Amino acid sequence: MKHDAMLMIRADVVNRIDALAAQRGHIRLSTMCEEVDQIRHIARSYGMEPLERLASMLESALALDGHGPIILSYLDMMRDAAECEDVGPQVSSAYMAAISLRVGA
Repeated sequence: MKHDAMLMIRADVVNRIDALAAQRGHIRLSTMCEEVDQIRHIARSYGMEPLERLASMLESALALDGHGPIILSYLDMMRDAAECEDVGPQVSSAYMAAISLRVGA
């Protein structure tokens, strides 16, 4: 995939994440879950493994806890992962470790 096209996809994902962060507390849980799932699907389609794994973890957290203070931590980390051009397994591991430390998992 061309670099410019990937930049557009990353920008779209970042915009989606920012929109979720702006609506936190004012969005239905089901809508939040649907939006996170769409982000996860986009990440999977374009090989953005760190973002896909973070979105999956957020989906699990939402299923367990609903709306909580950890959402912004996940969204911040997802934004970072969306902007990161490295997508290998070592990068995914680093993001998983970072979110675990951040949310105390």
